Amino acid sequence: MGRLFGTDGVRGLAGVDVTAELALSLARAAALVLGRSARGESRRAVAVVARDPRVSGEFISAAVSAGLASAGVDVLDAGVIPTPAAAYLVADTGADFGVMVSASHNPAADNGIKFFAEGGRKLADDVEDEIESAMDGPVVAVTGREVGRIRRFADAEDRYLVHLLGTLEGTRLDGVHVVLDCAHGAAAGISPDVFTDAGARVTVIGNDPDGFNINDGVGSTHLQPLAAAVIEHGADLGIAHDGDADRCLAVDAAGEVVDGDMIMAILALSMARRGKLVRNTLVATVMSNLGLKLAMADNGIDVVETGVGDRYVLEAINAEGYSLGGEQSGHVIMSDHATTGDGILTGLHIAAEVVRTGKSLAELATCMTVYPQVLVNVRGVDRTGVHGDEVLQQAVRQAEIALAGNGRVLLRPSGTEPVVRVMVEAEHAEDAQRLANDLAGIVLERLAV
Repeated sequence: MGRLFGTDGVRGLAGVDVTAELALSLARAAALVLGRSARGESRRAVAVVARDPRVSGEFISAAVSAGLASAGVDVLDAGVIPTPAAAYLVADTGADFGVMVSASHNPAADNGIKFFAEGGRKLADDVEDEIESAMDGPVVAVTGREVGRIRRFADAEDRYLVHLLGTLEGTRLDGVHVVLDCAHGAAAGISPDVFTDAGARVTVIGNDPDGFNINDGVGSTHLQPLAAAVIEHGADLGIAHDGDADRCLAVDAAGEVVDGDMIMAILALSMARRGKLVRNTLVATVMSNLGLKLAMADNGIDVVETGVGDRYVLEAINAEGYSLGGEQSGHVIMSDHATTGDGILTGLHIAAEVVRTGKSLAELATCMTVYPQVLVNVRGVDRTGVHGDEVLQQAVRQAEIALAGNGRVLLRPSGTEPVVRVMVEAEHAEDAQRLANDLAGIVLERLAV
């Protein structure tokens, strides 16, 4: 059996991969590992448990809560709230850890379980491994007064909403018309209220979760309905969340997409201007568009590159104390206000920048020129051979010479599949496509299994 934890917790088909039995066992193991400090202080550990609205979250979160309580952990059941809200509430309540039941942008049939350590931070790999090992150990039985209690966290949403509004530091969104796409997910109960309380005029789509329609044709992975709604209602901008609201993508008044790279560019320039960008540095992954890096260089902002995945962005932010980072997909981390990507927070600050500057979102997005980017997935290959094949590496060097500094090439092996991802950026889309196809052919020729 492979490692249970993936890049973002434990995830799979609910009822098949993610079962009630697994949730119970995982929760008991997490209680042993993440509740250690409480036991050392001779007190009962406390955990915040939350979920997104997909129907399987009901039985999975119930099993998680049962597992924790049976291991002596008090549970604050926050119900349906965004992932970043759960992370915030772990820190805000001083809880020992948190559990979020969600499969983020995945279809409704999937679900997952992810943990937050004390302070609302994601777990390190070695802590996840320790939890996984503890699942094979003896079950620790508690009885009588040692059994944990499960209580409804009645003001969870209100605490998070007040926190989000406070991050605006007095900036109001009066006069801004925003369309929100809540992806029929965890944002539906919070995002419209936050934007309304901040003063915005709000039109909402994707805000009728029924347990089965999460991410179904709406949200950050399906931007067409949002673009259409912005145009139809004559709104200033649109904000799209995913199922658990840790992502944010946007569209301008003309329905043009403003992706995570462009959002990071806008926020980085704003924060630098206001003296809030620590060491004038932005953290981004190797998959971020070259145009982002060039735009930052033009404005005296350094870019630290990490591997793909918001956990690696977070590691770099936490290690060096940076204040902004994220991914092209819309995971944006504003570490002064959050310990993880927060789509509602990000959307608020995009709208606030429109107010502060008096510019449209389209005008703000011109701070960065997006280079055409082509990604080709080459399947059925030995992904471990990418960096060791000299013929392939020579082909990469030749492609980089052909780009003459006006583009870049990235070959990235998948972490889980026999796939090599070939990414090429160039000034012209046809050049990017041609070079990507040529390199994909060489990858298949050299590494086919």
